[in-house]
Amino acid sequence: MHATYRVGHRLAPLVGVMLAAHGAVTAVAGQEGRGGSAVPEHASTIELFETSDVCLGCHNGVTAATGEDISIGFDWRATMMANSARDPYWHAAVRREVMDNPSAGAQIQDECAACHMPMARYTAHQAGQLGQVFANLSADVTSSPWAAAAMDGVSCSVCHLIANEGVGDPSSFTGRFLIDPGTPEGERLIYGPFEVDEGRARLMQSASGFRPAQSAHVQSSELCASCHTLYTHPLDEDGNVIGELPEQVPYLEWQHSDYRETRSCQSCHMPDVPSPAPVTSVLGQPRDSVSRHVFRGGNFFMLRMLNRYRVELGVTALPQELETAATRTIEHLRTSTARLRVERLERAAGAASFDVVVENQAGHKLPTAYPSRRAWLHVVVRDADGTVVFESGALSPDGSIVGSDADRDPDAYEPHHLVVRSSEDVQIYESVMQDADGRPTTALLRGVTYIKDNRVLPTGFDKATADPDIAVRGGASDDGDFVGGSDRTRYEVAVDGATAPLTVEVGLWYQPISYRWARNLDDYAHEPEPARFLRYYDSMASASGLRIASVTARLP
Repeated sequence: MHATYRVGHRLAPLVGVMLAAHGAVTAVAGQEGRGGSAVPEHASTIELFETSDVCLGCHNGVTAATGEDISIGFDWRATMMANSARDPYWHAAVRREVMDNPSAGAQIQDECAACHMPMARYTAHQAGQLGQVFANLSADVTSSPWAAAAMDGVSCSVCHLIANEGVGDPSSFTGRFLIDPGTPEGERLIYGPFEVDEGRARLMQSASGFRPAQSAHVQSSELCASCHTLYTHPLDEDGNVIGELPEQVPYLEWQHSDYRETRSCQSCHMPDVPSPAPVTSVLGQPRDSVSRHVFRGGNFFMLRMLNRYRVELGVTALPQELETAATRTIEHLRTSTARLRVERLERAAGAASFDVVVENQAGHKLPTAYPSRRAWLHVVVRDADGTVVFESGALSPDGSIVGSDADRDPDAYEPHHLVVRSSEDVQIYESVMQDADGRPTTALLRGVTYIKDNRVLPTGFDKATADPDIAVRGGASDDGDFVGGSDRTRYEVAVDGATAPLTVEVGLWYQPISYRWARNLDDYAHEPEPARFLRYYDSMASASGLRIASVTARLP
């Protein structure tokens, strides 16, 4: 077996991190500046990876039996995977963390590049250097010889070079997957789900420098876990590591659900072509269960932001490709994410009462992943004339939720509600970090734990046996109606004098970037990256939320 190299340092302290490069251990510290550390003179070009343009020549121009274009490259380049390095919110967030923790700035960039700029970061490690973010934000080799690889995001050869060894093990989390640097260039294996005959293998080897090898692990949830199980290490004011936070752990949530036995990450996020189809336009042969590289996720808002500001951000996907990706994301959110029910409707003594039940159809918490995401209930009660007699959870044009404590006050958060009686109360499903002083925070490297996590649980999730990294936090932990697969909220609202019959309209709304997570960047707007994102956000805030489920009921 060839030697393997582990990417990343989950448990290494951020300051004075030790990097292994070809067996030599190098200490690196204190490399900070507006563009990060200086580019080393001995920096090499990309040796282990190839950028996507090498792959797309053969993996574009592919059609299904129905005539639909299923080109891997066209699908991929309009996704958040392809645009991970162009994400302006990520740029702003990294700048904020560097400003808050200047003594660890270079190490912060290195950690943040692990999953957003994996090819450039790994190559920098080979050269005994830290990965950089800001120096790589232009695909210009005069700023960094690794910029082109950095801007290729989570590219083809990243995922397909990951070895089977260790995937799904905690040692592989936070971007610490294994690849093989020991095999000579031109002989390295690149993994896929299908067996490739010798003739086609030689053709791919000649075109890409990689030799295809069949391995089932590329279609396993464990592969995805490498970057989508992410731990951060909060720092004190002096830059010392003071803990570890499960920043996003959808894989661990999935493991604790019924979906572990029935569906993989890829089954939802990379759905199969329904009939046999080729994966290449060059000597392609029909294959069963070809995965679409659409990477359906939840960030419709960022996809449309990337499209609107495509020129500034250097986006290569065509406008229609990005809009198709956004539309596909919205369809997925509206058809495969959640269902709503209204039950136990009653009216007595000037009050209307009813239950709203949210059912989670996803294989992880709803919402999952990055903690800027939130879902909430917008409930409207109307009288016979259509006049609103009660409303909770309306979305304002600036992206805030009417009644949200966090949106009014950065030092507050909306609690989990068993019963909603006032329009000032909103049932918001979210995770809320707190700092070492117990205050809510949106700074990742200040978050030491979660003061609230009432995101709707997937089916089969037992909150009593859940590991602390995926535990329910706050009021939902003692809510008997907050269980695996669903949550039930009681509404008791005053309707004195309202003409019957009453109509109850319920919507479940979702935001990838919640108002407080955006607005907490205001104090950093003198820096270019936060200023740019806030300019984008303010122009699109009214479209930052999406209704993903709805139901209407009538009180007799």
